[in-house]
Amino acid sequence: MDIKTWVTAQDASSSLGVSEETLHKWREVGYLKAGTHWRSATNSNSFPWKPEVIYHLPWCREEMDYWRDQDAPIIDKAA
Repeated sequence: MDIKTWVTAQDASSSLGVSEETLHKWREVGYLKAGTHWRSATNSNSFPWKPEVIYHLPWCREEMDYWRDQDAPIIDKAA
């Protein structure tokens, strides 16, 4: 099975079982690190001041598993 590594926020949200807003909050509080877990897509259709964010799905899943093992309230974490 071929799994895409970098996926859209919508695909990451669906695959990880969380909302896109939760992914955004995790970026804001630092659970997901820029360049490692997420980055701006090189999409010529997005505006420079609001670039599309894409996520490295396996590394995001690994980070979620880590914080769940720590009993951290990652689903409800807000900025």
